[in-house]
Amino acid sequence: MEQETKISALAITLNEASVIEAFLESLHFVDEIVIVDSYSNDDTVALASQHEKVKVVQRKFDNFSEQKNFAIAQATNDWVLFFDPDEEITESLAQEIQRVLKNPKHVAYSVKRQLHFMGKRIKYSGFQTDWVVRVFHKEYGKYNGNLVHETLDVSGSVGKLKSRLPHHTYKSLDDYTGKLHRYSALQARMLYQKKKKPNLYHFLFRPFYRFWHQYILRLGILDGKEGFILAYINAFSVFKRYVNLWLLYRKIN
Repeated sequence: MEQETKISALAITLNEASVIEAFLESLHFVDEIVIVDSYSNDDTVALASQHEKVKVVQRKFDNFSEQKNFAIAQATNDWVLFFDPDEEITESLAQEIQRVLKNPKHVAYSVKRQLHFMGKRIKYSGFQTDWVVRVFHKEYGKYNGNLVHETLDVSGSVGKLKSRLPHHTYKSLDDYTGKLHRYSALQARMLYQKKKKPNLYHFLFRPFYRFWHQYILRLGILDGKEGFILAYINAFSVFKRYVNLWLLYRKIN
């Protein structure tokens, strides 16, 4: 007889009041939900605290890896789900997770994300192969230490789920560009710690290559104007990364 597996759902938040309730409702099938909040100044904490399965822990944000590894340590169950609040856990995905975890064949499972940007499903632009690990046994998974664009290092085999994961990353253009600028600042810190110094190549070629790679090579052109905007914003975020790195050296020197 298959044994019911207890599941902990984890998330890190900062000002997610607009999506947090729907996100928590989609996790109806788990046994506990742990929210690690970076001192939101909206109603995120108040709304999350109303749910009986939710435990909210507030912690100052230092970087994404540290914040997520801290969240893993708060889980009371071995199997954890780690979704972002702007990812949509559909009922088919929820059912598949429950079914797979009754008799798991792997220590972790990845799911393919489907990006939605400016109200449009993005089919290309480099997101055709956007697989992310979102289900894993906590003893076999740890985030890799990157300040941003962190990935989960898994000690064991990783399976793939069949259900898709809609990713509604876009709230407004200002919100989206603001998020990328924050990522650029963290990436600059990572480069600074590695003693990388920016030069003209980084300011001119790297942003151009990012746009060309995403819009042409990764077929962003087939996503219409949304594909162009995505490629442009991401190219500018690369430029901003090296500006931030240059400013770090000016501040020190």
